Amino acid sequence: MAALLEASGIKAFYGQTQALHDVSFSLAPGGITTLLGANGAGKTTTLRSICGMVRTEGSIKLDGRPITGKATEDIIRLGVGHVPEGRGTFTNLSVGENLRVAAYTRKDKAATERDLAMVFEYFPILKARMTQQAGTLSGGEQQMLAISRALMLSPRLMLLDEPSFGLAPLIVQEIFRIMRRINSEAKVSMLLVEQNAALALELADHAYVLETGRVVMSGKSADVKNNEAIRKSYLGY
Repeated sequence: MAALLEASGIKAFYGQTQALHDVSFSLAPGGITTLLGANGAGKTTTLRSICGMVRTEGSIKLDGRPITGKATEDIIRLGVGHVPEGRGTFTNLSVGENLRVAAYTRKDKAATERDLAMVFEYFPILKARMTQQAGTLSGGEQQMLAISRALMLSPRLMLLDEPSFGLAPLIVQEIFRIMRRINSEAKVSMLLVEQNAALALELADHAYVLETGRVVMSGKSADVKNNEAIRKSYLGY
């Protein structure tokens, strides 16, 4: 089966500073792949490279079509939804306005309404909060809104950057349970950056480990989880 997302020899730069060094990976249609690594390893930069948010060299293909160098808005229109670190919601807008803004470029209004109903099925608390200012939501509710905004783009691929950050364990478990449902039911593939390696490996089917902007290990999540070096470095046992 051809890869949905395929990156080969990716280099990324912030000014003159190179953050990624020949990073290569792929993601199967319908799959969940996680990127693991310490802070500064290049995980967030990898997501930004896919979205065209940093200067990038190398090859990134979505469904076999090159997207390297395309504008961020064009990549989004091809079916890539980005849930950034820090959630990226419009805090001064209401929940409903956040969701409508996310879908403003879509022409099929009936499909948009169906996706809005789907969002409320996954996150019913957001329906109850439709008129509430997004900045007044709890951290968990803001993360749910951030995921929902990405879903309103009708993505084939969702990029998630630290969805558990700053959240209570029970809220994290709920959000990851819903992410699994979205993957299974809505057939949305996912590329997940997550500091909680144990949680990420439980959700994902494939994993890549980055160190200082380079891939140092990859494999099925179960195999990576059972690797002694990974256990000691990231899982704490």
